[in-house]
Amino acid sequence: MTEPLKIAIPMAGLGTRLRPLTWSKPKPLVSLAGRTVLDHLLDMFKTVPGVETAEYIFILGPVMGEQIKEYMAKHHPKTKVKYVVQHEMCGQSDALWQARAYLKGPMLMVFSDTLIENDYSFLAKDKADAIAWVKAVPDPRRFGVAEVGAGGIVTRLIEKPRDVNNNLAVVGFYYFRQGEELVEAIEEQIKRNVSLKGEFYLVDAINILLEKGTKMRIENVETWLDAGTSEALLDTNRYLLEHGRGNSHEIKDLGDTVIITPVNVHPEARVSCSIIGPHVSVGAGAVIQSSILKDTIVGPGAHVTNCLLEGSILGQNVVVNGQAGKLNLGDQSWAVK
Repeated sequence: MTEPLKIAIPMAGLGTRLRPLTWSKPKPLVSLAGRTVLDHLLDMFKTVPGVETAEYIFILGPVMGEQIKEYMAKHHPKTKVKYVVQHEMCGQSDALWQARAYLKGPMLMVFSDTLIENDYSFLAKDKADAIAWVKAVPDPRRFGVAEVGAGGIVTRLIEKPRDVNNNLAVVGFYYFRQGEELVEAIEEQIKRNVSLKGEFYLVDAINILLEKGTKMRIENVETWLDAGTSEALLDTNRYLLEHGRGNSHEIKDLGDTVIITPVNVHPEARVSCSIIGPHVSVGAGAVIQSSILKDTIVGPGAHVTNCLLEGSILGQNVVVNGQAGKLNLGDQSWAVK
């Protein structure tokens, strides 16, 4: 029997770069363009051949992973998901090692804060052993890069290169024809203790695969979005609203409120006497009164009154009154004059 496609998503990280939003929720459940990061992540795979029968493997953290399970059960009940817990933060390869029992046959692996827009239908006929998605960037030194040899075959991956001569950044999205081979490479990596500051990085496991003869090619990314920092989250929110994730055409009966597109205002939000937009997303149950919001994400259940906000992120059930400028508030926070 042919193994179904596996889609492995490590999401056990603490999301420290997104705090205070991630003090109370895992990074994939942060609000973004009217939904959550996780919703947009799942949307990425719509053109993947076999995605209808694919099995997702979520590698969760030991503290807030239950929130992911509850969210999937409520909002994606038909999606097949296996859950694995990474109890200690020992790196990307270690996360996949915890899920090794499920990584058999063809698999995709993507990091939970990586959103890319590509057509994956070619995978149905592709003959490569493995594929790394890459994008040319002006300065690759804070990324990993792919070194490519004859015939477009990857010779090695380099984590955080020192020079900028090779600018093909790997975006954190990979395909492996045989997941078992990746697991074997990770086992070898752990035996060799190929790690950095106590963490096992996936690029080192992939380099072991390449040593053993795996033929990996690159695939260029059309659009690479990031949801790993507050600034990146706002950038991605802007992009998604500008590219079809807004719902300005559906907003009705706001009367005394001005909408400057693009925005996404949840039907269950209440907005009055305000100017909303551009690039604003407002979650379910949020209440906005007598305020001007621009380039801002308002989480579900937030209450915003008499505010002038730009470049702000407000978590779930935040209460803000009489504030101006830029705010970044985690869930249940108050900022009231």
